[in-house]
Amino acid sequence: MTINEANSSGQLLHNLVLFNRLLRELGLDVNPGRVIDLVQALSLVEIGRKPDFYYTLQSLLVHNKEDLPLFDQAFELFWRRPVHELSLADLFRRELPRPQEPIIKPPDLQPEAPQEKANQEEEDGGELLEVIEVTQTYSTQEILRQKDFADLSADELAAVQRMMAAMMWQMGERRTRRTQTGYGQNLDLRRLLRRNLRYGGELLEWPTREPKYKPRPLVILADISGSMERYTRLLLHFIYSLAAGLEQTVEAFVFSTRLTRITRPLRDKEIDRALHNVSALVHDWSGGTRIGEAIKSFNYDWGRRVLGRGAVVLIISDGWDRGDPAVLKKEMDRLHRSCHRLIWLNPLLGSAQYEPLTRGIMAALPYMDDFLPVHNLSSLEDLAQHLTQLADDKPRARRKPITTRGAAFIKPGR
Repeated sequence: MTINEANSSGQLLHNLVLFNRLLRELGLDVNPGRVIDLVQALSLVEIGRKPDFYYTLQSLLVHNKEDLPLFDQAFELFWRRPVHELSLADLFRRELPRPQEPIIKPPDLQPEAPQEKANQEEEDGGELLEVIEVTQTYSTQEILRQKDFADLSADELAAVQRMMAAMMWQMGERRTRRTQTGYGQNLDLRRLLRRNLRYGGELLEWPTREPKYKPRPLVILADISGSMERYTRLLLHFIYSLAAGLEQTVEAFVFSTRLTRITRPLRDKEIDRALHNVSALVHDWSGGTRIGEAIKSFNYDWGRRVLGRGAVVLIISDGWDRGDPAVLKKEMDRLHRSCHRLIWLNPLLGSAQYEPLTRGIMAALPYMDDFLPVHNLSSLEDLAQHLTQLADDKPRARRKPITTRGAAFIKPGR
């Protein structure tokens, strides 16, 4: 009997959803996507045969060895008893008697009165059922992924730094002018002559070449002024992890009242030594912010050196600027026309109350291709996916000033 035949009454799919919900409440890592995979797999097995049905559910819904005993208990509880004898509420507070200790032990309960205990045994047909309290638990890593960098304790900071170092980074690729051996439309004349000489000069093979792709260069401009002090150290860890995780060279700069290139210190294999060298090189930590002057210095001194080959530029700043907004607007326009994509990362954008009303943000906003938050690990993971999916075409810049809420500025990846 297949799943289509078994579900003719409309109950099997409903029960699979309920069983998935039961496992999730018991702490197993299950989600609706796995139920979809389960339904597709059950179309290939005989549901009436217990081993096939049991092992199909076990292989698709259990991914940790320590969860197997709990899955067995849930399977026995849910699928062995008739539906009319066990309601959904019973699934979350009872389990069948077993010789071994339950996987989830109940808390200490008040002793029941003898009469109430006797009545309970009569209702359950003489069977003594054990009570299970199911509590929702959260992974420590999941909490750290959502916690703002500014609110981390010392221990959480160290854990976030380790998780940040384990992140995988990959830039979107660009099409180069070079070609390589492959299945393209252009003939490879050298290989064509060399191969067909073996056949006496008769053209029997037609080798071709295809375009060659390379990752896009990445340039980072990070704000280390006083308003960014709560995020500076972790953002430097982020820049170091990003530079270490990419194959191509990452050009990194920091600015407060002036621009400083930190690409070479970040190449050190020891992160502590690299950050120490950066701190010794930079002399304007936690100072004022002159974003326009810093970008102007980058455009005139470094733009032609590092913005070739379709570079992507990341500006990390909260937008608080003490300089002239006209200078910032002019230099943002110049920088936007010189790079493939200009992305502004703002740690304040993760707050629901944030509004981009500062002079710096208002002047720079029309020239941003993407305006994204960078306040926790989850936002960094979204950024990593966004960088991987960058399209080969350059998006059009916004030329009209925008005055609505900051959440509306987050543009989907292209």
